[in-house]
Amino acid sequence: MEALYSIANLFAGFYPGFISPENGTVVGFILVILLFISFCVSGAEVAYFSLTFKDINFLKAKQQPQYKRIVNLLEQPKALQASLLIANALSNLSIVIIGNHLLDQVLVINNPSLMFAAKAAIFILLILLVCEVLPKTMAAQNNLRFAKDVSLLVDGVYLLFGKAGSMLVKFSENIERKFGQKTPSSSLEEMVHAIDNTTDEEATPDEKNILKGIIKFGNITVKQVMRTRMDVMGVPFQMSFGELKNRLVELSYSRLPVFESSLDTIKGMIHTKDLLEYLDKPDDFDWHGVMRKPFFVHEQKLIEDLMTEFQQKRIHFAIVADEFGGTSGIVTMEDILEEVIGDIQDEFDEDEIGNKKLDDMNYLFEGKTMLNDVCKMMHLSPSTFDEVKGESDSLAGLILEIAGEIPDQHAVITYDDFDFTVEEVMKNRIEKVKVTIKSGSAE
Repeated sequence: MEALYSIANLFAGFYPGFISPENGTVVGFILVILLFISFCVSGAEVAYFSLTFKDINFLKAKQQPQYKRIVNLLEQPKALQASLLIANALSNLSIVIIGNHLLDQVLVINNPSLMFAAKAAIFILLILLVCEVLPKTMAAQNNLRFAKDVSLLVDGVYLLFGKAGSMLVKFSENIERKFGQKTPSSSLEEMVHAIDNTTDEEATPDEKNILKGIIKFGNITVKQVMRTRMDVMGVPFQMSFGELKNRLVELSYSRLPVFESSLDTIKGMIHTKDLLEYLDKPDDFDWHGVMRKPFFVHEQKLIEDLMTEFQQKRIHFAIVADEFGGTSGIVTMEDILEEVIGDIQDEFDEDEIGNKKLDDMNYLFEGKTMLNDVCKMMHLSPSTFDEVKGESDSLAGLILEIAGEIPDQHAVITYDDFDFTVEEVMKNRIEKVKVTIKSGSAE
């Protein structure tokens, strides 16, 4: 505190005319603003970095600007934290500097030691209460709301001090490396690499993949494993019972959604086993009473939570809704289990001729293939294309994001160490894509 007091006197010496009785009201107003900034920034340190992965996925499902701002800020957590620390330090220092000279005008104490002690006590109480204890307690009690309320201010702080914060982070990491200290890391990618490097040599690739699936399981969302809308088969609500039976035989699925006008208006679910006792009914039999209620989930729901709900509700099928309430796709118990134990095929599954490995550096995919499945097949980190994929989920969507337009057939789109060759385009839809890895990007 004594050091801050000395700095305050030094700083104020450059501006003797600003902090004066005539400007007391303006300076007091500035002091209140600084206290408010310190309050918000200090609370943000707790609010933003106490958000769990589930909280962040909840925010991703929201469309309000405040929630999107939080998600964007947390993409660079170290730089954000450094920016908040810089802003907090500067605001507290400014509070001491300005408050020191305001107190000179208010307090009349002839003894310099008592004057210093009084100022120190006031500053300690003020900063501890208003700038530390109160905001951090509020943020800890309701981190989501606090983070939302201060998101605009935090965004401004990051714009001002983001570059300086990034430089401090790099400087800190260089010091740690210089002294042989490794920054603790718990990223999924490093844990996956650890499995490859530390598991028994006798472990099969399938066994290693199961371990990797278990590690990633808690961080995978429904959107990453679902079957997209293009792959969803359903039956119209107006279909007759005779037509329904023929449709079920044709598709060979045990469960199908029932829609009224389009897949965005799901009315229920039909299970083939529920129809067994009615097979002898005439073609005009009203089968709608046999339908079950559909179960809806949002895209950002974690499959770990969905698995628990499937077990509790004793169901194996859910309709995935997007942020506008439309049908984004479907997800089944089988889709979830495949994330751990690999592909499950039964006697009704057809071979996936659309996706195949040509050699170690070339792969052929259908355009509608989910990016998560593309990365899995090529042994890449699931976050490989996060910087450029935008809102797209499929390989075709990724190519459109990179190219900015619908590419011509045989066009080659390049991103980082990957070449995407458009092998087939039909009615403005990318049907087939060859992916070439130009260097050692695979795990």
